[in-house]
Amino acid sequence: LNHSGEANPSTSDLDADRPWRNNAELLTRIPENWISGKIDDAAPPQLFETFRTGTPLHAAESAVDALSHGVAAQSIWDGVFVGAGELLMRQPGIIGLHGLTTANAMHYLWRNAADNGVRKQLLLQACSFNPMFRDSAKGRGSLGKQTVETLQAKAPTNANDALTEILSEISGNRMKAAEKVYGFLSAGGNGHDLIDASRQMLFLKGRDAHDYKFSSAVLEDYGHVSSAWRNQFLAMSVFNLKGSGHPNNGLVSRSRSALQG
Repeated sequence: LNHSGEANPSTSDLDADRPWRNNAELLTRIPENWISGKIDDAAPPQLFETFRTGTPLHAAESAVDALSHGVAAQSIWDGVFVGAGELLMRQPGIIGLHGLTTANAMHYLWRNAADNGVRKQLLLQACSFNPMFRDSAKGRGSLGKQTVETLQAKAPTNANDALTEILSEISGNRMKAAEKVYGFLSAGGNGHDLIDASRQMLFLKGRDAHDYKFSSAVLEDYGHVSSAWRNQFLAMSVFNLKGSGHPNNGLVSRSRSALQG
């Protein structure tokens, strides 16, 4: 976190750093066999509730409780990723964007850290970040009432060219686009085809670092989310992806002009 102009976090008790310290005290409550837990699709919704209304500590404690009952870390990550996607859907913009890229970064660290204690703390911190981003988003405006559970699956009108329809809808009505992505995937549509098409849009329409890092994160994390939650996760990503109706970036325009000349 950015502490520019503030006291040194190593010698101060700043609000932004407190969850990490609090989470360190929870590690002893996580069982030794935590890594061998079982997938439980009922666990993510319990996390969603703490992300919506609880504190960073409540979110971490909810994860500890699930792990203590034999729930797999994968199910906790499902909650983190999908919960972050929900916040973006409720308030599209820079805060929700960073919630998802932070989840991606924390998961990368979790997968590559060698120390078991550090891995536990990273998992709890990833949970704590979601309420922190929620509170930050509230400082920028109200949050929508839509949730993961209220997201509807609606089939694209043109079944023979669903991807073209979805990419067009992203530029016009992101909520409808999310519903059509969910419907497309629920009906057996290939998520990787949609990812490939979204990446092509990024090459044409991306304009700054946030476009690229967000797309890289969420399209990568599609493969890190369990099958029970993967479709909703990818559907909610459209709230910051580029659609076919967005203008091309300057590089594309200059390149085409040079080739035509």
